[in-house]
Amino acid sequence: MSTRGMSGHPLKVLAILAALAAGCGSGPSSVESVELKGADENLVTRDSALTACVTSGANLQTTTDLNLRSGAGTSYGILLTMPGSAIAKEAGGGCPTSGWYKLTYSGITGWASGTYLNLATTTPPSTTRDSAIVRAQSAMGFSYWWGHGGWNEGSAKGSCSGNCPSCTHSGSYGADCSGFLAKAWVVPSSNSNMAADSHPYSTISFNSDTSQWTTISRDNLLKADALVYNTNGAGHTFLYESGDGWGSMWAYECKGCAYGCVHNLRTATTTYHAIRHY
Repeated sequence: MSTRGMSGHPLKVLAILAALAAGCGSGPSSVESVELKGADENLVTRDSALTACVTSGANLQTTTDLNLRSGAGTSYGILLTMPGSAIAKEAGGGCPTSGWYKLTYSGITGWASGTYLNLATTTPPSTTRDSAIVRAQSAMGFSYWWGHGGWNEGSAKGSCSGNCPSCTHSGSYGADCSGFLAKAWVVPSSNSNMAADSHPYSTISFNSDTSQWTTISRDNLLKADALVYNTNGAGHTFLYESGDGWGSMWAYECKGCAYGCVHNLRTATTTYHAIRHY
């Protein structure tokens, strides 16, 4: 499939259903993906459902996986599915239409049922480039941990031995390459606690254009963009900091079992393509 993904078609969110799904490193993996669909919006309205007008531009939070549709009703197509606890910004002037709120989430604007929305009680995490780099820096020195993603500054770094995916990890913290990238850029928005172990995506998720990422030229890399490849069940991704996108560049990455999470000067073969978070 072209790395340009599904341009011109309804966006899909891929659910990677196994921790071994095309993660970092080499070797074949079993990958299964489906189109996620959120809660049934036709169910009876919950007592805690959001029904009133809110402040224009307010932050609203999902109470479960929730569809973002192209219009105010279930007859409209699903643009993407927001995960539970995701924070979206109200984009329709504040008042619902037949119980549906116009929202913007991950750069996509659509409609979601107030049945599964509440006013957010927390501020969404910063997703600026500088903030992504700071979060990446906080992971440095932690161990590589296949199928995981979480670290806590000041805590034991852990260790990894063997060859992944048949590797052995000790300790409570560490990440593989895709777990690390998801934390650095806080995707999904509920993935904001660096110490909470989370692995929502694998490299196959980052390899195609989605609601979160788009392919860019390696000539135009900016700080906190990423490079990724996924071929025949093997893949890797890392966060770009500076340097020549086709030559030597400084990068943050959870590189592998023998290396851990490191800040290093590296190159990338032409197998890699560059991606940018929306």
